Amino acid sequence: MPATSDFARVLEHLKDPDHAFPPTDLYLFSDLDQKDLAALEAAWPEAPVERRRALMQDLGEIGEANLEVQFEAVFRLGLEDEDAEVRAAAVANLWESESPSLMAPFLDLMQHDPAPAVRAAAASALGRFVYLGEIDELPQAQLRRVEDALLAVINGGDDLEVRRRALEAIAFSGRPEVPDLIQSAYAAPDRRQRVSAVFAMGRSADARWGEAVLNELESGDPELRYEAARAAGELELTHAVPALKRMVEEGDVQIREAAIWSLGQIGGDEAREILLTLLQEAEDEVERDFIEDAMENLTFHDDRLDFPLLKADQDELDELFDAEDDDDLDDTPSLPPHQRLN
Repeated sequence: MPATSDFARVLEHLKDPDHAFPPTDLYLFSDLDQKDLAALEAAWPEAPVERRRALMQDLGEIGEANLEVQFEAVFRLGLEDEDAEVRAAAVANLWESESPSLMAPFLDLMQHDPAPAVRAAAASALGRFVYLGEIDELPQAQLRRVEDALLAVINGGDDLEVRRRALEAIAFSGRPEVPDLIQSAYAAPDRRQRVSAVFAMGRSADARWGEAVLNELESGDPELRYEAARAAGELELTHAVPALKRMVEEGDVQIREAAIWSLGQIGGDEAREILLTLLQEAEDEVERDFIEDAMENLTFHDDRLDFPLLKADQDELDELFDAEDDDDLDDTPSLPPHQRLN
């Protein structure tokens, strides 16, 4: 079945590794109809592997920045690619999808793919289905299937990276085995396991980990401090605010952003004042947007609306708080994609 004329041109570019992919062509991969999807499937094996890798990366970046595009059909095609890098990227690009039809391929990739990077990516992706099961948006039988598979990987002999990602994925679960698994990883001599344990502590929503997270906010290891900053927000640790205030003054951009986001999750007068000060001082528009997004997490109760406005420009604050209308805000703003330091 031939492709439409515009998409036929795109497929020719896909097969040509000697010229940069025209950026406008990338958007034509969104919302493919059956004719163009069939043409892409037929042309895919003829595309050079470097081209397929680049396409996965480019579409992933566009999809993260633009919620109006839909590249899921292309990413699903990448799940069966002969190249491990393409498969891993395809799994990572599907991290937001909640389609139950992805559970089976993710489970298969985690359990049987020959490449550890692909198995690790699939284990990470299964975390979304554990979460959905915990909030009763996935049948319990399917949740148990995913949990059992993750537990088998954690307790098995797979590559450490795969076991780490499986632990992080199952951290959403209320299974009684999970706290002991997190504690075991936290006590492990390998720092990578400790990093994953702190990540899992945040996901667990379990107050028992509060003291450990607070301790890691002072760690000399940047990666542990980053994960602790994220976990402090997820656990809404009010005692973490002073440490997070110090972290927003650091030069490490990722740690700074993690601290800003967590202050928004924790809320309260002190966190609000810190964010308002940062908003006032921010000179970069991207940074201002990020701070404003973090502030959407703040819970504005009636008895907190008369807080001091510091020296922030009143017009700027009015514009910000216009976005706080109940009709426009979701009760549980989602986290931005988790960025790793390694």
